[in-house]
Amino acid sequence: MPRTLALTGATGFIGTVLRRRLVSAGWQLRALHRRRVPPLQYGSEDAGVRWVCGSLSDADSLKRLLQGAAAVVHCAGAVRGTSAEQFNQVNVEGVARLVQAARELHPTPRFLLISSLAAREPALSFYAASKRGGEDTLRSLAGSMTTTILRPPAVYGPGDREMAPLLRCMQHGLAPVLGSKSARFSLLYVEDLADAIRHTLARPEWAPGPFEIHDGRPGGYSWEAVMTTVSRILRRPVRAVRVPLSLLRAAAAGNLLLAQICGTLPMLTPGKVRELTHPDWVCHDAPLREATGWTPRIRLEEGMRLTIDALRTDRHE
Repeated sequence: MPRTLALTGATGFIGTVLRRRLVSAGWQLRALHRRRVPPLQYGSEDAGVRWVCGSLSDADSLKRLLQGAAAVVHCAGAVRGTSAEQFNQVNVEGVARLVQAARELHPTPRFLLISSLAAREPALSFYAASKRGGEDTLRSLAGSMTTTILRPPAVYGPGDREMAPLLRCMQHGLAPVLGSKSARFSLLYVEDLADAIRHTLARPEWAPGPFEIHDGRPGGYSWEAVMTTVSRILRRPVRAVRVPLSLLRAAAAGNLLLAQICGTLPMLTPGKVRELTHPDWVCHDAPLREATGWTPRIRLEEGMRLTIDALRTDRHE
């Protein structure tokens, strides 16, 4: 009999890839969505998905989402906002409601939280603090429920709207570089993240984590390494354009003020600038490998090639 899994964030960039990977692995999915009309289904890729209309603030929809679930993967999260409250409503209070709803079930499902490497540095931004708060909430409310936490770094791949502007600039030969030239960061291709989640769900025992996860590159990447890789794929030079920190901060402050006036949810804020210019976003994945045996498959050049090819296809459609 197929196993049932509850999934939040199923229509987002990561969630879409994960949804299809889990269906192909034999899971029956209940996927939370906020629209009255369920998302379009795509043949066999979504044949095992049952859509549940609701939200993380709606107790009734969470009960329907979780009923009979053997596991929960909480992938939903707020990445845009102007205040701590806006982030906490989803990234902290949403976790609390989902955990409480899961604990009312017998037997209780296992709970996998997709956090963020930003949770390692909660003082940087409202977002980072909310992701750490979500992790703390899970630990404090889980009781005897089996849980684990994954902290991915920057995740990229076809369909990623956050990295697309940077890659489009590189296609024109320019790479805006933020922060220190010596800064290093880890990356992870989206299909590898989905595979790591699938691999974790298949294991009989879980360790609580949190576990950092990356693409297998020890010590992460520099901006120069990424530019060199993209230049090789494009077969043209890519030149670094250093963005002055003062200009970046001014743009973020203006963007935040405009968003507060207009009631929108901005991406570029002073907190996001502190995240983007932090010098060390390198993951340390030895604990994850020891606990699960999972290893990544997609290295940077292959992942970037697939991502850039998808951008080219989108541009010509």
